[in-house]
Amino acid sequence: MRYALALDLVDDAQRIAEYEQAHQRIWPEVRDHLRAQGVLDMEIYRLGTRLFMVMEVDPAVYSVQGMAEASQANPVIQRWETLMWTYQVPTPWTPAGEKWVFMDRIFSLAGQ
Repeated sequence: MRYALALDLVDDAQRIAEYEQAHQRIWPEVRDHLRAQGVLDMEIYRLGTRLFMVMEVDPAVYSVQGMAEASQANPVIQRWETLMWTYQVPTPWTPAGEKWVFMDRIFSLAGQ
């Protein structure tokens, strides 16, 4: 199963460079956490300050609620998220208290 999510970055070239550097080699605990939650692959793209994430998951393992609960219970993930939040800002369409927002698929070439 594939999900697309969006988030924005702080509009500061230095902060954006630091964010990209942090993603050149994420913490091993973060990588292991994602895989344990059923994330098979994840890519993040950037255009200006807008981030676009594509996440491939195993639907037999992954759930939004399960990922949220496991993340809240893991102090290393909480440290990572706190650090990442210094670079990130919600999109104008992000509900209060949320971060990455799931996008709606509006087109599929395979479905044509």
